[in-house]
Amino acid sequence: MEKKYKILLCEDDTNLGMVLKNYLELNDYDVTLERDGRLGLAAFQREKFDICLLDVMMPNMDGFTLAEEIRDVDPDIPLFFLSAKTMKEDIIQGYKLGADDYITKPFDSEVLLHKIKAILKRNEEMNREQENMEFDLGNFHFNPKLRELSIAGKTQTLSPKENELLRMLAEHKNDLLPREKALKKIWGSDTYFNGRSMDVYIAKLRKYLKEDENLEIVNIHGNGFRLVEKEV
Repeated sequence: MEKKYKILLCEDDTNLGMVLKNYLELNDYDVTLERDGRLGLAAFQREKFDICLLDVMMPNMDGFTLAEEIRDVDPDIPLFFLSAKTMKEDIIQGYKLGADDYITKPFDSEVLLHKIKAILKRNEEMNREQENMEFDLGNFHFNPKLRELSIAGKTQTLSPKENELLRMLAEHKNDLLPREKALKKIWGSDTYFNGRSMDVYIAKLRKYLKEDENLEIVNIHGNGFRLVEKEV
């Protein structure tokens, strides 16, 4: 069965929001519609989405501020601004915040649909490439596709969650892996209980990696984890 992509749509214009939600759902997308930025952020923290469509002018939290909050959690999620603000400065600000597109109102829903399809297809291809990547971590060799972590002729087969968590740490090696990002990608949401579960898996990975004293998973309090490979 083909994957049903999830879209976070934040739009305070009730009529436009419902029309767009219905149109995207008719095209087989799962759409969560929120009418202000604060509710949009709460939805993003609660669920896992494949793309965000953000109106710029919204009550409680504008689209630019919401985008910054979203980017802090997931720097890679595709993000479109939908805006009546057509000034060059606003468009430039949108792209500076990491937008994949800035679409000015009024716009053609069919054109928007094809832009969404194109970026989601691009992301799928990138994800497939990442799935085939292997990593050298200190004296370890890590093959995520086979779920194998090897050192000195010994191989540990990882559980699916251990494997995905180590892959994300390896992709962010020596950099911060945000806690929320890992929780949402692997566990589906960042609840307290999922957070405790992730801590257990971090402890398991630390146990596996302790055979190389130059590798360490560091807890960055309140933010996430870093897989640190010390220079020898």
